[in-house]
Amino acid sequence: MLIAFNKPFNVLCQFTDRSDPPRRTLAGFGLPPRVYAAGRLDYDSEGLLLLTDDGALANRLTDPRHKQPKTYWVQVEGTPTDAQLEQLRRGVVLNDGPTLPAKVEQLATAPALWERDPPVRFRKTVPDAWLALTITEGRNRQVRRMTAAVGLPTLRLVRAAMGDVRLDGLAPGAWRAL
Repeated sequence: MLIAFNKPFNVLCQFTDRSDPPRRTLAGFGLPPRVYAAGRLDYDSEGLLLLTDDGALANRLTDPRHKQPKTYWVQVEGTPTDAQLEQLRRGVVLNDGPTLPAKVEQLATAPALWERDPPVRFRKTVPDAWLALTITEGRNRQVRRMTAAVGLPTLRLVRAAMGDVRLDGLAPGAWRAL
């Protein structure tokens, strides 16, 4: 079984949480029993999360050796320069080593997304922009660290696709079997 789930902002990619106070988890979304996340999305990131009951499939989807592309819509603070975009395309050096090159383009308009609660802070004096960024790695907070490394801090991060699976209008908190 493979499930596409649109993980809302501030939800853990697991079914239990031992923190005090407990945070929202996948348990509150009526997912089928015995599925687990194939990969992760940070608590403060949103978008496509794949869940499965098949360990071999989860490995094929998430093991870096398989180089499954993951595409993110990234709202960044600032206006990207050609040099900053080229740095991302070449790969950037992070504290845990260089990243593989990324595919990146600046979007002319923001993607059609749902409202986030709480909303991203708006500052009249600081411009922002949206990027479509595709990577084949999956390091901890990698996209956020990459954009920060080139001087473009991430304000909002939404995973739009994993491999051939896309969000395709799936509402936050909703899921569909694939």
